[in-house]
Amino acid sequence: MPSSMTKNVQKPVDRKTFTLDASERPKGVTTQEHIYLQLRDAIMLGRFRPGMSVTIRGLAEILETSPTPVREALRRLSSENGLALLPNRRIVVPHMTAERLEELIETRVELERFAATRALPHISEKLIDELETIDARIDIAVTKGDRDNQIRENQLFHRTIYAANADNITIPMVESIWLQLGPFLRIALREMADFYKIDRHKEAIAALRARDPDMLRAAIEADVRDGVGQLGQDAIATILSES
Repeated sequence: MPSSMTKNVQKPVDRKTFTLDASERPKGVTTQEHIYLQLRDAIMLGRFRPGMSVTIRGLAEILETSPTPVREALRRLSSENGLALLPNRRIVVPHMTAERLEELIETRVELERFAATRALPHISEKLIDELETIDARIDIAVTKGDRDNQIRENQLFHRTIYAANADNITIPMVESIWLQLGPFLRIALREMADFYKIDRHKEAIAALRARDPDMLRAAIEADVRDGVGQLGQDAIATILSES
């Protein structure tokens, strides 16, 4: 992958292109947790662009809440590497570099192959049927160009597999990788018109039905790699230049 130097210029929130709406807090969920989940979801969906600078006060206004729960949410997201706290106390979405991208992809491959293999003995036929339903919803989202649901349902597909293992300890680590990749992958999706030329989820479902761990690991790895793997070096360089 081409090298890319991290830029020092932070991009402020552009209200014309940045979409983040206040939502009703579910019963039983604290305000602090609700704000954290909203911001975490927004980062995973790529609503925060790489290099974007955010402020506690600005986000509190958008989310129609006080600064306190926003401050705590940003602290948590920084500890999960979804945001970066600079020495000048500015909070930014980390820039992506070719080296960091490669590290994130390789780490995701290793974690998710392991998680899928460990979950395999715990996966029932009923759960596989549920995975087929999720995959069908992904196909619909792709056809409609609905990026938010495409990303959410894709994450749900993977999370459903790994969570079948009640002793799974990798999901928080996997979700940290998703969090860090979110801003980059949302930009990358523009370049990936043929992203689902081969549906790796169907390969994973076939592997689960066959109870074949080698086939499952191969399908999971191909699914993780295919997105960025389909991008040429020039496309990756262009995307990195935007981040």
